[in-house]
Amino acid sequence: MLIDLARTSAAVAASPARLAKIGHLAELLSRVEPDEAEIAIAYLSGELPQRQIGVGWRTLQDIPEPRQVATATLCQIDGLLSRIKARTGPGSQAARKELVGELFRSVTRQEQSFLLRLLGGELRQGALHGVMVEAVARAADVPAAEVRRALTLRGWLPAVGAAALTGGVAALRDFHLEVGRPVAPMLAQSAPNVPAAMEKLGGLAALEWKIDGIRVQAHRSGTEIRVFTRTLDDITAQVPELVEAVLALPVDDIVLDGEVIALRPDGRPEPFQVTASRVSSKTDTARLRETTPLSVFFFDALRVGGADLLDLPDSERHEALVSTVPAELIAPRLVTADPEEGMTFFAQVLRRGHEGVVAKSPTTPYAAGRRGAGWVKVKPRHTLDLVVLAAEWGHGRREGKLSNLHLGARDPRSGDFVMLGKTFKGLTDELLAWQTERFLAMADGPSDEWVVRVRPEMVVEVAFDGVQRSPRYPGGMALRFARVLRYRPDKRAEDADTVDSVRELLL
Repeated sequence: MLIDLARTSAAVAASPARLAKIGHLAELLSRVEPDEAEIAIAYLSGELPQRQIGVGWRTLQDIPEPRQVATATLCQIDGLLSRIKARTGPGSQAARKELVGELFRSVTRQEQSFLLRLLGGELRQGALHGVMVEAVARAADVPAAEVRRALTLRGWLPAVGAAALTGGVAALRDFHLEVGRPVAPMLAQSAPNVPAAMEKLGGLAALEWKIDGIRVQAHRSGTEIRVFTRTLDDITAQVPELVEAVLALPVDDIVLDGEVIALRPDGRPEPFQVTASRVSSKTDTARLRETTPLSVFFFDALRVGGADLLDLPDSERHEALVSTVPAELIAPRLVTADPEEGMTFFAQVLRRGHEGVVAKSPTTPYAAGRRGAGWVKVKPRHTLDLVVLAAEWGHGRREGKLSNLHLGARDPRSGDFVMLGKTFKGLTDELLAWQTERFLAMADGPSDEWVVRVRPEMVVEVAFDGVQRSPRYPGGMALRFARVLRYRPDKRAEDADTVDSVRELLL
């Protein structure tokens, strides 16, 4: 029943403790009907099985009076949402609005509130993936590691959770890497310099160029190619250069991880915004290819010749990559245990205009969807991917613009975001105008005449000079001289740096 989800969502939102959230979710999942398990997990994770249904906030402004008795099942709601999504073409807006009215007339006020937040992307209850994984494991009485393993291969927690609830460990082990279905990419931790990164990995490390492009995952089955971003969006049509490169490989069953980037004629990278604009454009690709060509650098092989490689150590995966992909399409790499040699390599990368290096343990498997301990990134300055929690109205030249940003890091235990400081530095007039419009549309929670609180969804890359202890903020620490480098629409809030990562940088 939808009412059960609405009540559980409220209980989860009201519980600050991670274990309490897990308990509420697990209790519900343990009694959900098998044919509704996937829907329940998706809704409680703030997602729709349909992904997008074409309903904007204006359509949700005028909803009908609720019914008094809760009778709606999850399958009924899911069916209505699928009907809404299916309405396309002339007259579709009016048809969708009519179906939205039918949807909200069929549910109670509490259910309406839940659906409004779900459809509006505002279901803030702390049920991030990590919490939901633990809840699924508890409800299904299976090890959480088995759920995470299946999730790396399927990439869609609701499907994995439904399998766990209905078939246990055996069903989870039936998941395999499927060509054409993206897996969540492995992410890197941070270190202040190359020697620290190498020490973290135990000495011996493979250092690779850290290229400031768009993360891509390329899948080939026969002559069919599909390319996905780090957020698992399909961008195949936008990157014909990459498609042609993969089609030219001697293997017709392969999955590769890498980056695409726009390079200048001298081989130095264009600014990130140039690459991002090229990849995001869905029109006139042929012309853009002439004016802003893309290059691809692969750095990992997840599958080659029909064999899954995720569980193999990095060194063996790289051997498979080198034996299959031409050298000019592979990110340059140095394997060394000498910090001096590593720093020389790092300096060479920076001279070429790239971002830094990623140090990798030769023994680590591919930890899809997680910041695995086996990958450590190093940049010439401290940077973090943080989430904007609020923004303050500016004054003087910035009057009428949202300026000073409240920055937060993710707490992996609670799923919430912990404020680390504020900054208005690094914001151009163009960015100020853009973020004012964007944040007003994302406004959420209590605000006052000075501060607009927003949904914690927007990731911003911030440079800073260090981290110091501070009683001023809830995490007990603050960033020194933080400044905005750029917004990262290619990253999700769940991918932001954690409080633990920031704490490692304390002065």
